[in-house]
Amino acid sequence: MHEHDAEISVQPDCCRFPYTRTTIETGSQHQAHRTESEAAVYRSHDPAFAAWAGGCGVIRHEALTQVRVYRMAQVLAGQKRVSGTDDVFRILTAADRVASAAMWLTVHLTYARRVHLDGRALSADEFKPEPDGHTGGALNMAIAYSGYLAANALSGITRAWLMGQGHSVAGVDASNVLVGNTTAAHGERYALSDEGLSRMVTDFYSYRVRPDGRPDSPLGSHVNPHTAGGLMEGGYLGFAELQYVHIPLPGEHLVVFLSDGAFEEQRGGDWAPRWWRAEDCGMVVPIMVLNGRRIEQRSGLAQEGGLAWFREHLRLNGFDPIDIDGRDPAAYAWGIFEIEERLAACASAARAGALHYPVPLPYAIAEVPKGFGFPGAGTNAAHNLPLSANPHLDADSRSQFNAAARELWVAQETLHDAVRELSNHPLQGRMRERDHPIAHRRVPPPVIPPAPWRAPSVEGRASPMESIDIAFSDIVRANPELRVRVGNPDELRSNRMNRTLDFLKHRVQRPEPGIAESIEGSVITALNEEAVVSAALANKGGINMVVTYEAFAMKMLGAIRQEIIFARHQAEAGSPPGWLSVPIVVTSHTWENGKNEQSHQDPTFAEALLGEMSDVSRVFFAADWNSAVAAVGQVYATQGQIWTLVVPKRPLPVVLPDTGASKLARQGALRIRGHGASDEGLILTAIGAYQLCEALRTSDRLLERGVDHSVVYLGEPARLRMPRDEREREREREAIMPQSLRDDLFPPHSPARVVLTHTRPEPMLGLLRPIDTGPDRMTVLGYVSRGGTLDTFGMLFANRCTWAHALAASAKVLGVDVGQLLSESELQAVEGRGDPYALRVGPARAG
Repeated sequence: MHEHDAEISVQPDCCRFPYTRTTIETGSQHQAHRTESEAAVYRSHDPAFAAWAGGCGVIRHEALTQVRVYRMAQVLAGQKRVSGTDDVFRILTAADRVASAAMWLTVHLTYARRVHLDGRALSADEFKPEPDGHTGGALNMAIAYSGYLAANALSGITRAWLMGQGHSVAGVDASNVLVGNTTAAHGERYALSDEGLSRMVTDFYSYRVRPDGRPDSPLGSHVNPHTAGGLMEGGYLGFAELQYVHIPLPGEHLVVFLSDGAFEEQRGGDWAPRWWRAEDCGMVVPIMVLNGRRIEQRSGLAQEGGLAWFREHLRLNGFDPIDIDGRDPAAYAWGIFEIEERLAACASAARAGALHYPVPLPYAIAEVPKGFGFPGAGTNAAHNLPLSANPHLDADSRSQFNAAARELWVAQETLHDAVRELSNHPLQGRMRERDHPIAHRRVPPPVIPPAPWRAPSVEGRASPMESIDIAFSDIVRANPELRVRVGNPDELRSNRMNRTLDFLKHRVQRPEPGIAESIEGSVITALNEEAVVSAALANKGGINMVVTYEAFAMKMLGAIRQEIIFARHQAEAGSPPGWLSVPIVVTSHTWENGKNEQSHQDPTFAEALLGEMSDVSRVFFAADWNSAVAAVGQVYATQGQIWTLVVPKRPLPVVLPDTGASKLARQGALRIRGHGASDEGLILTAIGAYQLCEALRTSDRLLERGVDHSVVYLGEPARLRMPRDEREREREREAIMPQSLRDDLFPPHSPARVVLTHTRPEPMLGLLRPIDTGPDRMTVLGYVSRGGTLDTFGMLFANRCTWAHALAASAKVLGVDVGQLLSESELQAVEGRGDPYALRVGPARAG
């Protein structure tokens, strides 16, 4: 018997579902008996209720769930959502049967290579020689997902769903195939027949690969774009917890299945009540599937004190915990209603001024043994292969499997009737779960107002981050229909985003007078990079930006990579994402953050994102004010991409005119000096604003010494890579530089090449292989992991990236005496024998 803690709460009555009885006390034995008696009365007076209460296979309905469901039925009938209470019990009976059948199919996915809908026992050769699957969690999710389907069928509202434990996808895929809620790939391949389901189980963990290198099977070990309604892979534990509150727009409903393992993995989900606002958030239904096991041991949550400890933890963090039976689909359906009614009541009270944010966010805890309903439940083995041996080889395990599967089996005609009950979408005029708009965001490009261009000036300096600030805030003002999320791990003002902050404000519960804070603020600020980037990544129905120190963007990488992978897979599946691209602005970066020691000097984030596929991951290095402005406009003209914008915050010369900056943003590179003529034997290439400054100083000395050359700024270096698959080739105009432009900027008659890069030289050199003329003719200068408490000059010198080092490299690739380009004192400094500050001023700027 579960404890009855769901009925006590510190929240006001306005936050309660009308049929919740507030007098039940936790652990009260007399109240447990009273609940049993009450359920018995309902069963004796209502045959339809009694028929459902009898359960199905391993699914049983405890007395508390029965009482809750009976009262819910009265409310639903009173609200005219159903024609009578019998409809409720019929739908919940159908959910029991679908859940049992989904569990039956789930264990077949792990162990079997044949499926018999008549439920006959499997022989040894009908089992997989090498079974695989995250069976326990998938079994738990089959029950939870059936409860979700029932809640939709009862209410006439189709909710979206999100699952943090993506490795439990088999339970969802099995359920969807049984009820016909499938994407095209699953629907065409997996008919509800012996042959179709046998193909499904053999596809699961088949590891087969197609000639193009992609998986042959549309089934995955985690959620993928072929999973109907899937929003994220869930392979990176903990990001569903950080994202769910920011996902639904007002009027939308989202059910979230959370993992106790993710609770242990990733902090920050505790802050969800801080961010939820009825004014700009939809309904969220968080449900923790509390099955208490990691791969090799009990979870930390279980060891801390289990359910009682977790319940108290939730209360302390602003949640309103509700216990439900994780073994019962009806408990999930009831929990979804309970949470939405409590949240709606609290939101109404908040609007009326009777309750102040944060509202107590209802949160269901579905306690269930991992792998419930099958041998090995609750053990470590349940995570993967719950049977003690392989039934393909072991007679005892084979007998165990067949006996357990028989108890889960549902006759085909009975299953057909159950599916019909849950598939009442046409009758209710609602969409199928696979078609929910949250899973298919399509946001048209926003209105882009006139850009805040500046005239080029060597003397007049301007912060490129300030241009980002102006451009972004102007775009937000021009598109008031788009919900905004700005992810800020700490210092938005320090990073020169003053207009944005003053306009959008930090989202807080108690604004401080005179500070840029508001209850409805759109700037999500927390000292947790994963949490703030997740706010922006989740807001796929709106417009977003993330601003962070470059070095600490690395803490965001897992969340961002999950988005990039899923977006790429969606595009490959023929349904490219339609959300507005998200810029991750990395500033206070390696070359200007020397005062904060080497921990703050790290270009790894850009290097890592340059390794992802260029059609979904764009990395742009702003050169100056105008190029930063142009990049912002380019970001929001695209969809389904993550843009890394590497942007200085300190004032720098405005080098490019507006036309040149726009051209740079469109094509990724631009010649700044020279003409590409045959007498220009040397090409200086800069990647990064400070690198451009050094390249132009290098160019000044070369002009002074009569050395013909050109200067190219490479803002988006990934465009020069060799396409790695047909999708990068197909999107050549956007992702890869056309050969004609490459030959124009890097003509073969100019083989001597020096590249100054913001990043480490080695990864950039690999990326630039198509223009590499060999180790004797091309040199790349960049960050070589030297740093400390240094200014920008000190960083450049320590990493051998000053204009003088570039001149020495130029002499080498040109095959000329370095003494022709550097004075003796300069050469001594370059070689580490003289005063570094001989290089501080540099050559006079040429006209």
